[in-house]
Amino acid sequence: MSKRSAMSPNRRHPHAGGCQCGAVRFRVKLLGRPSICHCRMCQKAFGSFFGPLVTAHDATWTRGEPKWFQSSNLARRAFCGDCGTPLGYETRYGLELAIGAFDDPTVAAPVIQVNPRDKLPFFDGLTSLPLRENPDPEWLDFLAGIHSNQHPDHETQEWPPKEGEE
Repeated sequence: MSKRSAMSPNRRHPHAGGCQCGAVRFRVKLLGRPSICHCRMCQKAFGSFFGPLVTAHDATWTRGEPKWFQSSNLARRAFCGDCGTPLGYETRYGLELAIGAFDDPTVAAPVIQVNPRDKLPFFDGLTSLPLRENPDPEWLDFLAGIHSNQHPDHETQEWPPKEGEE
C-alpha cells in the first residue's frame, strides 16, 4: 500500500473520541495506519479477539486523563479509570488509539493485520456465521427498552448531563 492511500483525506483533519462514560476524551490531528492486532496482550486488553488500533499523530487528552497499565516492559495501555474503556497503546514509537473509541470509527478502517502468530483459529470464519435476521418479540421488547448511559458520539460541554438535560 502506498503512503498516499495510507493517509487518505479522511484521516488528515482532527478527529475526536473517548470512553463510554465521557470521563476521558481525546482529539487527534492526523491518523496513521489503522490495524487489527492479534497479539494475546491486545486480546486481553480489549476483551476481544483482536485489538483495533490506529497510529495517532499530535493527540491530546481533552477531558480527563486515562489511567495506564504497563502491559509489558516495552508498552503501556491507556484506559478509562471510571468505566474501563480501552483507549490506547503506547511504546517508544508513539501512541495508537482504539479505533472503536473514536466518535466516528469509520475514519480508521483497518488496512492490515499484525501479530498473526496469536490469531485465534476461528477468526477467519467469523464473517460466515449466520446473522440473526428476525429476533423474537421478547428480544425486540428488550432492545426497545434500552436507554444508553454512554457518552454520545460528539463533543459535550459537560458530562454527564444535568438531570432533565441530554
